[in-house]
Amino acid sequence: MDDLLQEFIAETRETLEALSGEIVAWEAHPADRARLDAIFRFVHTVKGSCGFLDLPRLGRLSHAAEDVLAQVRDGKRAPDRALVNAVLAVVDRIGELVEAIESGTGLDDSGDELLIAALAEGAEEIAHAGPIVSRAPARSVRLNVDLLDRMMSGMSDMVLARNELARRLRQGEVDPAIEAALERLSLTVGEMRDTVTRTRMQKIDALFSALPRMVRDTAAGLGKSVMLQVEGSDVELDREMIEVMRDPLVHIIRNSIDHGIEAPAERRAGGKRENGRLSVSARQSGNQIIIEIADDGRGIDTERLIQKLVAQGRDEAKLRSLSNRAKLELVFEPGLSSKDVVSEISGRGVGMDVVRAAIEQIGGRVELDSTLGKGLRLAIHVPLTLSIISTIVVGVDGQRFAIPRQSIEEIVTERGDAIRVDTIGGSPVATVRERRMPLIHLADMLGLPATTARDEGGQMLAIVSVSEGSYALAVDTVLDNEELVIKPASPAVMSTGLYAGQTLPDSGLPMLLLDCAGMAKAASLDFSRDSQQLFEEEEEVEVAQGLPALLFRDLDGVRRAVPLAAVDRVEQVDAGNVRFAAGRFRVTIDERILPLAAHGDLDGLGRINVLRLKDGTNEVSYAIEEAADIVLLPEEIAPAREPGPIAGVVLVDGEQIELVDMLWIFDEHAEREVEDAPPLCLISGDNDGWMASFVKPLLEASGYRVALRLAPGETPAVVLSTEENQGAMGSPAPVVRLRKKRASGGLGDDSVYRYDRAGLLSALEARVSGKAGR
Repeated sequence: MDDLLQEFIAETRETLEALSGEIVAWEAHPADRARLDAIFRFVHTVKGSCGFLDLPRLGRLSHAAEDVLAQVRDGKRAPDRALVNAVLAVVDRIGELVEAIESGTGLDDSGDELLIAALAEGAEEIAHAGPIVSRAPARSVRLNVDLLDRMMSGMSDMVLARNELARRLRQGEVDPAIEAALERLSLTVGEMRDTVTRTRMQKIDALFSALPRMVRDTAAGLGKSVMLQVEGSDVELDREMIEVMRDPLVHIIRNSIDHGIEAPAERRAGGKRENGRLSVSARQSGNQIIIEIADDGRGIDTERLIQKLVAQGRDEAKLRSLSNRAKLELVFEPGLSSKDVVSEISGRGVGMDVVRAAIEQIGGRVELDSTLGKGLRLAIHVPLTLSIISTIVVGVDGQRFAIPRQSIEEIVTERGDAIRVDTIGGSPVATVRERRMPLIHLADMLGLPATTARDEGGQMLAIVSVSEGSYALAVDTVLDNEELVIKPASPAVMSTGLYAGQTLPDSGLPMLLLDCAGMAKAASLDFSRDSQQLFEEEEEVEVAQGLPALLFRDLDGVRRAVPLAAVDRVEQVDAGNVRFAAGRFRVTIDERILPLAAHGDLDGLGRINVLRLKDGTNEVSYAIEEAADIVLLPEEIAPAREPGPIAGVVLVDGEQIELVDMLWIFDEHAEREVEDAPPLCLISGDNDGWMASFVKPLLEASGYRVALRLAPGETPAVVLSTEENQGAMGSPAPVVRLRKKRASGGLGDDSVYRYDRAGLLSALEARVSGKAGR
């Protein structure tokens, strides 16, 4: 049966139970205007409902009774016995028809006209014998919301008692019969809890039903024409949530018609239909209800919002530097209105900030999506119920806290390949798959000591979404997913702004629910540099004058800068991972050995901040004390006098900052790539071993490979022989001959004095180069 019809039957039945006695009492005291008004309101309400529900028989009867009672109220008729009997008969017939509608049975209508005729003045008195049909058993009851709240509270205590009993039984030997009884109890309690929860649920149509009339009246008052489309009226929501949402929804709808949808003439000029379109929809997504309000109006003009705020004294440069999303959310600024003229609907600067505050108060959030000239979509995310919510239980320093599940986008581990944690400008920043966001350490926020999980980089990061943006919340562990009953905490706890309530989970230990928006506010997070803005800044690097660089404090205490393009990430490593090996410092990171450059002393450090520098092919690490900020370096650089690790000095905010020379760093520290094999020199005719003892080390130090005999398949680049060895003259490779005398043998003698180091190397290079050029 339709819910509206069922509600009509329940209300009519309740009123009928008391109405018969009121009519009799009114007959005895005709001057009692209060009773007459009560009877009149009943038949008037029935008449109105019958027109809406399409119940013509009830409508005719109630209409006739209403006319007669109106005459009595106006003093045109006296309530004599005949009139009272006729009214009682009509009321009884209304009751009979209501019972017949609920049971689905037919009821003969032959007596309806007689009852209506009996109401006429001067009609014969009819005998009143009460209802002719028995009433069907009632299948519904109307309850006070306070009683439902008490039922919910009692069920919550029952669930906790059940959990406590189960926990105590698990601590010892459990009789199978007791365990089976506990299991049955758990199933029953679970079903009862779901049932009680459902009693608080109501179709969101109770929120949407008033919208058509409101849209019509608002649009007509503004000289506009608006078509409303409503979807998702069957979605159910906690009745308390519906009441809280009523005023914000009304304000948003009126704003859409007033601010968003243009006048017919303006829409025609813009190539749009004269009739504006407004859609309101509701859908369930997990443990949330999403209510969307969309119009095809002009959208939000962020430039106009900025001008309005600048006129109020705000910093224009700061406002214009905001991301597109942050500019849209300026509409929530207190005291701001895009209207220049105050009207009955808008222009007073009171509204959207209150709307967002009301929605956030019930654990919801608001999202905006606007296209200038095309329209605005506003999405409201709210939990299904205020009393029982789905939470993620996290742990830090041995304590447990709950976070609303709808506030968490995802949970990742700090050690993940796509996760990195940096310190920029003294504030921690998390980068999750190239998405950069502020980072809050829950232990720091709550004044708890840092744990080993944090020191070792093994924390979990919960990506939390609030209305202004998203941030990462670092916790030690993620423990469980629980449906919890939330109650207000003490005023002293709630006043901190960090908690949204308290609960008693299955463990039996009280636990606090974290307020995600409150923590963001307490940490003074700046969401203006979100991922979209960073992306836009990267696109604007070519336009901006100067070089983006990372400013840092080096190990020797000097503030230096390194080109940002070369910085892949900033990491913390244990000092035990650093060793001086094979002639240089090296560090082990991600199971790789990287060369480590440093400008200061590494001794005595427990943990070291390391810049990982890349040039596309090679990677070098650079030890620093801490990263400070990202700055834009000026074009003018005072160069260093000599080549080395410092390329020069630049001015940043009036301070001289040394710029690290990336060319020198990579040339000096990067692992050299394996080049082509050095040329092979074959020593031939070394009968006394002199060349093997004295010449071979010289050649190897100069980059040659030296062999006394060839391996199968080898071909020498050059042959080094003595002047007595004539066998080498038939070699296909060029030959350099060594002579024992300083003086040459005359014209045509190309031999080299065997102690002429420079001459020998020059002759070898000429022979090798000449072979390569042929």
